[in-house]
Amino acid sequence: MTQHRFARIGLLLAAIGLGAVPALVQTAHAQDKQAAASAPQETVRKDMVKLLDGKVLGPLLEAKKYDDVAALLDQADAMPNKTPYEQYIINRMRLATALGKGDKPKLIEMLEYVLASGRLEKAEQSKFTQALAGYYQEQKNYPKTIENLQKYAELSGDPKVPRQIMAIRFESGDYKGVQADLLKKLNDSIKANQPMSREELHMLADASHRLKDKGTYLTALEGLVRWHPRDRYWSDMLYRTRGKENYSTRFSADIIRLQKVATTKMEEQDYVELAEVDQLEGQFIEGKAVLDAGIANGAVTQNAKIKKLKAELDKQAADDMKNIASTESSARKAKNGTGMVNLGYAFVTMGQYDKGIQLIQDGIAKGGLKNAEDAKLRLGYSYAMAGKKEEAIKILETVQGADGRADLARYWILWVNRPYPATVGDDEKQG
Repeated sequence: MTQHRFARIGLLLAAIGLGAVPALVQTAHAQDKQAAASAPQETVRKDMVKLLDGKVLGPLLEAKKYDDVAALLDQADAMPNKTPYEQYIINRMRLATALGKGDKPKLIEMLEYVLASGRLEKAEQSKFTQALAGYYQEQKNYPKTIENLQKYAELSGDPKVPRQIMAIRFESGDYKGVQADLLKKLNDSIKANQPMSREELHMLADASHRLKDKGTYLTALEGLVRWHPRDRYWSDMLYRTRGKENYSTRFSADIIRLQKVATTKMEEQDYVELAEVDQLEGQFIEGKAVLDAGIANGAVTQNAKIKKLKAELDKQAADDMKNIASTESSARKAKNGTGMVNLGYAFVTMGQYDKGIQLIQDGIAKGGLKNAEDAKLRLGYSYAMAGKKEEAIKILETVQGADGRADLARYWILWVNRPYPATVGDDEKQG
């Protein structure tokens, strides 16, 4: 996981500047000369100004002679009866030396002091508080990190802070708390139809992985597929679905069919497995098309086994194409609708969606099916492949089953509702 770090040095240099404190001192001394004509001003005594002279300190700081600067500050600090303002000026200057020397404990101490002084403008408070949070994070003081990030959020209104706080909690090892909060946000985001960030979903997946919570990890993947589809998210989600204890192996082909349309390129084993299952189930036309696609895109290597499978599927698909009219007549005369459902899907794989969908519907209506809900799932994703979004969702939302069938129906709905007009495979194209 990528940890959040804050641009502390840049923030402090911008807020302090090498000559900022000497300038403050000189201004205060000039005000001292005009004090009689105005309300009392906070000033630095003349003897102390000599030690904090910008003409001396500025070059020392630029030359990185931080020990020499610290010695002058120590002399000023040793003066008796310092006013609160004089102490503030000295300690604010110590920020610059601590920053230059990389003295993190001293930086934290001085940042706390300067922030507690009440003398900073709101913009400076915001920058210093954010920097302090970053230094506490380096010290692995997570409660203080979060405390200061919350203060920074109040001062700046930065919308990124809640995510940063969540990341700090994750870094601290609060995996259960992070998982619970992000899971609630995911559910709320789905109800409100408001995308959740990819960073947060990654964090939910990461926390779930560390907690060995496979179910919530899969839920996080669904969120990624819903709003930030990538080939790797689809493949991981479908692979893990196949690994669920309640998953039925009869949906192997259905899972790969979804993977084929949802990703730009599958692994060789996926093309071959779907082609072989199609051959066993009599879906020769789809089997041939799948194997041809894998060969064409270079995923499938034409070894002896593949050449044999391809030759068989080529012949079987050609026979199916030649006899498809008589096959339809026989299927309609059968006692149950199984033949019509299978033939209908064959037409779908040929791109004859309307004819294929009508045959599947007629087969379901005829009845006598071993698994009517399986046929409904096939009808739903046939509508999806045909680009008939509303009809697909209407059917798929009714599909039930704890053996992987309802999962597949839900995943097809995710694909139908994908946020991109077409599937894009690599990260560069997908942003």
